Amino acid sequence: MEHDAVIVGGAFAGLAAATYLARARRRVCVIDARQPRNRFADASHGYLGFDGSDPLTILAKARDQLAAYPTVTMIEAEATEARILGDRFMVSLSSGAEVAARKAILAFGLRDSLEPIPGLKERWGKTVLHCPYCHGFEFADRQLGVLFRTPMSVHQACLVREWGPTTLFLNGADLDPESAETLAKHRVIVEPGRMKRLVGEGCALSVAELEDGRTRPIEALYVAPQSCLASPIAEQLGAAIDDGPMGPVIRTDADQMTTVPGVYAAGDIARAPHTVSWAVADGVTAGTSAHRALVFD
Repeated sequence: MEHDAVIVGGAFAGLAAATYLARARRRVCVIDARQPRNRFADASHGYLGFDGSDPLTILAKARDQLAAYPTVTMIEAEATEARILGDRFMVSLSSGAEVAARKAILAFGLRDSLEPIPGLKERWGKTVLHCPYCHGFEFADRQLGVLFRTPMSVHQACLVREWGPTTLFLNGADLDPESAETLAKHRVIVEPGRMKRLVGEGCALSVAELEDGRTRPIEALYVAPQSCLASPIAEQLGAAIDDGPMGPVIRTDADQMTTVPGVYAAGDIARAPHTVSWAVADGVTAGTSAHRALVFD
């Protein structure tokens, strides 16, 4: 079956795009491997009407509502390859099947790589966090930390300081005088030692143990993980990809269209910074833009 649009990725951006195309009575196919980036978090914050809700529960409800539209097809599978064939986009699935569509929307998200510090990975999304806007209020006025990864970590530490006393763990990195002055201005403590492990009961966090044997009290650690595109499909289709402050960003215009005509991108892969609300908004833009193109192209 040929579709008006194929959407690769069925999390917040992809489902938002699909919903608006479905409401325009267009045939839309959503391909989703069910691996949303925020699946490690128990609660999503800041999304109107769902503040504090389990993100997987939100997505399940959105899928149920989307399935009620008769022009929607949802396939739980991994999209492994995409190519342009004439005026159509062909997406191959891990099952061996193919999906053809006039427009393509990429919403497959990012994959995060964390520092190999014992105790860090198992606390990801719980007490090891990415965004203070998403998970700062719950740890307000506690002992907070930021793990240095790039020079942008200085900016991150000054921002996190708004929520509570903050220590920037340099983890052996060097700090230039200007950054040191900025951190002092914002009353951020600087810990130069290398981090050995994180310690706490269960997913809770109580101290960061350093390689020299010292410990620092800490109840939440903010990190900016190294991120990469979760799928090679954008490159396969020839879309331009830029180096953003938090990792690769697929280049899009105001309509969320990539540098490849007829291919749109939405969500974390097409913007920085990242929140659920922005992902949904960009998905709406991509869906409505694709619909207008289907009407007028």
